[in-house]
Amino acid sequence: MTRQQDGGKCRVVVLISGSGTNLQALIDAAARDDASFSVCSVISNKPGAYGLARAGDAGIAAVAIDHRDYGDRETFDRALMEEIDCHRPDLVVLAGFMRILTPEFVRHYSGRLLNIHPSLLPKYQGLNTHARALEAGDPEHGVTVHFVTEELDGGPTIVQAAIPVKDDDTPDTLARRIQVQEHVIYPLAVSWFAEGRLRMVEDRCQLDGEFLPRSGHRIEN
Repeated sequence: MTRQQDGGKCRVVVLISGSGTNLQALIDAAARDDASFSVCSVISNKPGAYGLARAGDAGIAAVAIDHRDYGDRETFDRALMEEIDCHRPDLVVLAGFMRILTPEFVRHYSGRLLNIHPSLLPKYQGLNTHARALEAGDPEHGVTVHFVTEELDGGPTIVQAAIPVKDDDTPDTLARRIQVQEHVIYPLAVSWFAEGRLRMVEDRCQLDGEFLPRSGHRIEN
């Protein structure tokens, strides 16, 4: 189900590792009068992550579970799952969570686990996406929100935002321009899910009962 059992707003847990700019975009969207979701908890694998302070400022439960305290990835992910499930989330959102998740974790939240990746997937899975796009001479670059599956950065695409690459772009300038788009499309995708409009059906995305193209909903800038 995509809404809290009591008929209230969709409950969202956000996982972070850093400053939490996408988290802030979600917090701001959730604060609107017409919001269909609420951020009920923020969890970081890094105790010093600034995103935890953002959550605290917004009155949201925030906790760090340091992955370095665990002997292996599986043990950490089980501890993470236990903390997440305490909040009875309808949706789990990765917002700059810099950990590769175990298959057990991904299966546990299958169909209700979203990620944002700074490229027009399937191009440039992994890291250093902005530099790779520039090195390839791409005329456009962008960002993708997708459901998470066991394939790294390979789950069904929900929405993409594309921008033109400028002649004088650097990885830093491209990153800043892409980040503006991230803050638009992530709250959009979360709202679609919270409103019951979006779901994952096998390896495809359905929006309003219709299958999206493999590249998802496209926003040009």
